[in-house]
Formats: sequence, C-alpha cells, structure tokens
Amino acid sequence: MSPVVLIAAFGAIVALSLLAAPRRASVEGFFGGAGAQGRAPGLWVLVLSQVTTWIFARSLMNAAILGYYYGMAGTLAYAGYYVSFLTGGFIVGRLREGQAGSVQDWLGARFGSLGTGCYNTVIALRLLSEVFANLIVVGLIFNAVLAGSGTAAIWAVAVLGLAYSAWGGLSAALRTDVVQMIVFLVVFGVAFVALVTGPAFDLAAVVTAQGTAGSYNGWVLLAVAALQVFSYPAHDPVMMDRGFIADRATTRASFLHAFWISTLCIIGFGFFGIQAALVGAAYEGELIGTWGVMFPPWIFALLMISLLVSALSTLDSALSSAARLVVEETGLPRTLAAGRWVMVAFMLAGTLLTLWGNATLFDAVAVSGTASMFLTPVLIVGLVMGRAIALWSYLVAFAAAIGGAFIYFARGWDMVSPWLMAGHKYEQLLLICVCVLCIGFAAVLAGARRR
Repeated sequence: MSPVVLIAAFGAIVALSLLAAPRRASVEGFFGGAGAQGRAPGLWVLVLSQVTTWIFARSLMNAAILGYYYGMAGTLAYAGYYVSFLTGGFIVGRLREGQAGSVQDWLGARFGSLGTGCYNTVIALRLLSEVFANLIVVGLIFNAVLAGSGTAAIWAVAVLGLAYSAWGGLSAALRTDVVQMIVFLVVFGVAFVALVTGPAFDLAAVVTAQGTAGSYNGWVLLAVAALQVFSYPAHDPVMMDRGFIADRATTRASFLHAFWISTLCIIGFGFFGIQAALVGAAYEGELIGTWGVMFPPWIFALLMISLLVSALSTLDSALSSAARLVVEETGLPRTLAAGRWVMVAFMLAGTLLTLWGNATLFDAVAVSGTASMFLTPVLIVGLVMGRAIALWSYLVAFAAAIGGAFIYFARGWDMVSPWLMAGHKYEQLLLICVCVLCIGFAAVLAGARRR
C-alpha cells in the first residue's frame, strides 16, 4: 500500500471533519453539545456518535487480535463489552429518574467531594488511556506502511485531532462523529463484503474457529467481560456524557441502536483476525503486517482507513469529555479557553505516553475495567435497590478495585507475581475481578441501610 494513498485518504477525512465542525463555538455547545440553535442532538446523531466513539481503533484491533488467538470465543469476549450500551442505558435511565444530571451528581449527593474525587480519578485515567491507545494504533498503521514513520504520524494526528476538537468541543465531536461513522461504515462494509465473498472464506469454519492458541482463554475473557459489563459504561465519560444531552426517549432509543450496530461491527472486524488464523498467516505487527500479506492492496487500504477514522473519532470525543470533566468538576471558569487548555494537556500527555513503548492494547481495557468495578456494588445497592451506603463502604470498594487494577497491571513485577495464581494472565484477571466484587459487595452490604 502506498503511503501517499494512506496520507491522502486520511487528509480527506480530516478535511471533511473540519467542514462538518460548527463554524462558531459557544460555551453550551462546547461543554453540552447543543447545536447552533441551542437544540439537543437528534436520535441518529446520538446513535452514530455513540457507535463511532465505541468502535474505536483500539477496540477494532483488540477484536481482531483476540479472534486470531482465541477464535470466535475471543471475538465474542470483546463484543461482550458492548452489552455496556444496555447496562449503560439502564444506569442513565435510573439516574435521570432521580433527577441526577450526571454520575458525579448522584455520587456527590451520597458521598460528597471524596466520592466524586475517587470517581473522577478513575475516569480521567480512562480518558488518558483512550488518547494513548488510539494514537498507538495510528503509529502501528503508519509503521506498517512506511517503516519508521509511526512517531511522526502520531504527532501529526494529535495536532490535527486537537485542532478541530478544540474549536467546537462536544458539539464538534457530535457533528464530526456522524461524518466519520458514515465513512467508516462504507469503507469497512466494502472490505467486509470482499472478505466474506472471497474464495478462501468459510463461515462455518470462522464461527467454530478455535484460534491459534485455542478457545479456552477466550471463554475466560468472556467471563471477565460479564463481571465488568455493569460498571464499565459508568466509568466511560464519553458514553455517560451522551446520556444526558437529549430527552429520555431519544436517549433510551440511542443506546439500544448503538448496541446492535456496534456489536455487529466488532464481530465483523473480528472475522478478519479469525480468517488470518484460519489461513495460517503469521502474526506480524498487531495483525497489520499480516493483513498486508493476506489481502489485495485495496482491501488492506480500506482496513487501514477504517482504523484511522475510528481513531480520529475517538480522540475528539475523549478530548471533549476531558474538557467537561476538568472544567465542570474542579470549578474552573466555564469558558472556551479553559476547555481548550484542558484538551491540550490531555492530548500532550497521551501523545507522550506513546513514547513509553507499551503497545499491549487490551491491557488498558483490563486495567480500567477492573478499576471501575467499585461502581458495581455501589450502583446495584444504592441506585437499583435504593439503599443508603456508608462512605467507608464506598471507599473500601474503591480501594479493592484500584488494588485489583494495580495487581493486574504489575503482574510481572517480582513483588507482585508470587501473590498471583499460576496460569494465563486472563485467568489471573478473572480471579482478581471475582475478589474485587466479593470485597466490594461485602463492604457495601455491610454499610447499607434503608433510607
């Protein structure tokens, strides 16, 4: 694939995004997503925005990589996280029934500034990981196409993404998400049709594929996803921000549509990883190098453009959520300048993290998903069951989740590894998740009382 073609295609996508961005920025549009006339986004703007910010580049690569190693079980395991649209929609609905304007509103009313501070720390780290992980995929793509160009591409995409994100904030993200999602669906749709109509494709073989490493750990990871899927959406500010900007009926419908569309896209992209394993292709460069050998140049180009579009769409949404989080939760002046400086800080930090050298894409999902699990007992007992929860219970659940996330992250350290069971890292992750939930529920139930 010619680097010129990739650069030209990506430049055209950036140009379309800039054209779609609002010409004038307002404070309400920047932080709240309101349109030029002050109107909330419509159903399909909300649906396409939800989908394109959740089928981001890291997720597409994760689905394909897990499919390569663990077959259909691996792809389904990652698709399991997309049930978050159903659990997230349920959580948003219950919060809005109680007149809460955000997760922070609900937590603040029950646990004060300490409660919201714990939550905001976790979601700030998640937003930073979103910037980092999507830029990593950009680097992998350009390195695969032109060796040594990855770092320059990362900085270029960071600057371009920041440019239009900082102009319009959430309103720009919503409008550009629509353009980017339409481009993604067309480009990926063509590549997918080419895959399934190819002479080497066998649907029965794909569906029953065991992957290069066997399906067992894929099923283990599906169990992990089932344990994390209730809390996972609640710690994703991009999803939660979009749960409070339209009326309740529109919001409820948007979550349902986003669920089935994004799940199909993730499973479809996983097919490319499964097919690579079935034809015996060697694993190279996070599968990007593998696809370059497997497919004709035009199909490979479409896959790379799909990944770049999804990376760009996630970057602007992550930055707009970061601006809202920092400005509205820390008491900074609610101005365009303050929001833009926050965006600059997050983009710079995420870009610098790409120089760290860790390109293990699923680790960011596992760590942030584990850290979010303190919310499961808190939301089930407090939000669903309507019980009052003691602050100490909340803090114990939080400490257990953060501790579990740290243990998984540091599993290879000499001081940590002796405390973990012998086995695959996903088996270790499953055990950590079970322990985190047991401690969290024990603490929250012990400190719960009727209102």
